[in-house]
Amino acid sequence: MAKVVFEERSDQIFEKGEDRPFRISCDKQSLAGAVSQRACVFCGSRVVLYPIADALHLIHGPVGCAAYTWDIRGALSSGPMLHRHSFSTDLQERDVVFGGEKKLERALRELIARHRPKAAFVYSTCIVGIIGDDMAAVCRKIEAEAGIPVIPVMSEGFKGNKRAGYAAACRAMARLIGQGPTEGISPHSVNLLGDFNLAGETWIIKRYLEQMGVEVVAGVTGDGRVADLMRAHGAALNLVQCSGATMELARMMQRDYGTPFLRVSYLGVDDMAQALYDVADFFGDPLMAARAQELVSRELGALYPQLMELRQDLQGKRAAMYVGGAFKAFSLIKAFRLLGMRVVLAGSQTGTEEDYEELARVSDPGTIIVDDANPLELMNYLLEKDVDVFVGGVKERPIAYKLGIGFCDHNHERKLALEGFEGMLNFAREIHATVMSPVWRFTPRRMALAKEAAA
Repeated sequence: MAKVVFEERSDQIFEKGEDRPFRISCDKQSLAGAVSQRACVFCGSRVVLYPIADALHLIHGPVGCAAYTWDIRGALSSGPMLHRHSFSTDLQERDVVFGGEKKLERALRELIARHRPKAAFVYSTCIVGIIGDDMAAVCRKIEAEAGIPVIPVMSEGFKGNKRAGYAAACRAMARLIGQGPTEGISPHSVNLLGDFNLAGETWIIKRYLEQMGVEVVAGVTGDGRVADLMRAHGAALNLVQCSGATMELARMMQRDYGTPFLRVSYLGVDDMAQALYDVADFFGDPLMAARAQELVSRELGALYPQLMELRQDLQGKRAAMYVGGAFKAFSLIKAFRLLGMRVVLAGSQTGTEEDYEELARVSDPGTIIVDDANPLELMNYLLEKDVDVFVGGVKERPIAYKLGIGFCDHNHERKLALEGFEGMLNFAREIHATVMSPVWRFTPRRMALAKEAAA
């Protein structure tokens, strides 16, 4: 194992093929001082709730926390844009000493009167948890005055990791579900959970489902609307993509409304097709199954020749990935294989023991599997494995570029749709563009390697 790995983290890293059974420690607090790549509780809650576009999102805390969400997410809306504002109570030293409840009341009254939202989410930050503002009481008071749901999201950053934020967001959304009418909803209907409509991806998936004869009742976490969430319990099935973010909500709806769920992925050719077939199998409608087969056949017929052309250049290249949830990594490994590439490092911020066991199963021998990594570890493995492209998010981008490695943004900041069959083509083109860029030949690392080879 590399010397840069802290001893306390040695059980969170595994290399497939080692002469020992697979076992990885995960879903625990980050090691203090290790500068984890993982995001906080507040971040986790904002990721899930942000795409509800006609709701007010007010951050109760210092203005710095609001900077995190100021239009850096790629979740698009087909209508209202209220989610793209970043409202904050901007707590100051005086508020910390005397409390910020009055300030929160004033902010909610002013913002609700000005923007007329369908609901309001109020996010608790670290400092609010420390000073003890009774945010729930303030929300109840304003809800009674304004006549709209005003929901506290208990997301103090210090009290856990990003998964705790997911759970807080699911509990907040559960308060809306069940409050709307369900008349007229088709028996062949679904809700989309864990898809965030990055660059319009939810619209791609909705188009596929509608071509199969399936009604989408609510894009719960993508192009979301409060009214859709309120009637989401009338759908026949929940499709859960990002299981780490929304599985808790799916389980709540199964418990409270009897709504079954399927885990799906819309990334890559294999998993996208499988998701459509699984939906058709669930409803047991032969006509729907035939439509799914026709859709997949048509899309693959147009896609494969273009992928195979890109594969000619990419064959044998090496990829690394560090993503939020491990479930995404399964699809990415298959997508890279289709392009002739090998994944040599796969890590996540919030994977569970079950996720990592599946990740180990689908990985090639020699792949490094890592939970809750830090920049030093990632840099070490990227160099050791001589990676050609690194897939990650905003925090991983500078690591790749500083090392002179190609990068693909696969997180919530991206502006390019990567889901569905057209998304696979976008992904392949982006990987090809960055891996094959001539600029990497002139980076110090590559130049040194070339010099060694020539000597």
